[in-house]
Amino acid sequence: MNKLNIDLRTYLQQNHNQLTWKEKIQIITDITFALEKIHYENAIHRDLHSGNILYNLGNAFRISDLGFCGPADKPLKSIYGNLPYIAPEVIVGREQTFKSDIYSIAMLMWEISSGQPPFIGYEHDYDLAMNIVNGIRPKIVPETPLEYKNLMKQCWDADPSKRPDVYTLNYKLGEINLLYQSKSNESLIQPKENNNFEIENYTGSSKLFTSKLHQFDNLPEPRNAIEDIQNNYKIEAMQQQTMNCHIKDNDDDEAHNNPNLHSEEQDELELPDKIQTIVKIIQNEVLPPECK
Repeated sequence: MNKLNIDLRTYLQQNHNQLTWKEKIQIITDITFALEKIHYENAIHRDLHSGNILYNLGNAFRISDLGFCGPADKPLKSIYGNLPYIAPEVIVGREQTFKSDIYSIAMLMWEISSGQPPFIGYEHDYDLAMNIVNGIRPKIVPETPLEYKNLMKQCWDADPSKRPDVYTLNYKLGEINLLYQSKSNESLIQPKENNNFEIENYTGSSKLFTSKLHQFDNLPEPRNAIEDIQNNYKIEAMQQQTMNCHIKDNDDDEAHNNPNLHSEEQDELELPDKIQTIVKIIQNEVLPPECK
């Protein structure tokens, strides 16, 4: 295969099953090193996604499509980009910053780990924008190295101030890279987990993988998903969903389903378990066992 100027999206589609974690970590290291050069020039890329990361003849990935780069102190007014890679603060109308590029890097980290673009099953519309602003992120791939996972989550934090700058990011990736380059391939093999994560086929419309202008109104302040539980307790709908699942699977147990036979002590004991389940749903980690 001719790898000259093939983009990252195509490269992953064709090669992901053969990539080791050594190679995946090296890919994101190449990309962040290239981004460091852009930020060093006091410029922001503004439109990082896997379609403009190119694999060149020198066996390294480089960033292309710098048409929307500009001085960091002169933000563009229009929201332009590939929606799954756009930082939540930019979606709600704030200016692009160095940290919004770092959010895009987090989406690239996830794409490299999974082999598919983020939010592949979503239309690039208001609903997806609302999900991103409310802290919904792609489900982390099982077997992702802990150091890589934690760094990725830091980079996609809803609060830009909690994301590392590109220099800190490169330093941390360098440490991870050194750790994994020193390991044998055999030592990197991890036991398979029992999980529901599946790689989706993304041979559909290429329109979903291109950048375009976006305009969204009446969006809330960006937040991490867990904050909605901790600060607002807006969980009534999910509580009802979870309770319905319990009722569905326990129709044969009249004593269990009869509220007149439930003591207050039982209700108090059951509520924390339900809240914990709801928190996990919002974090997109698990489905309620009763709903599987």
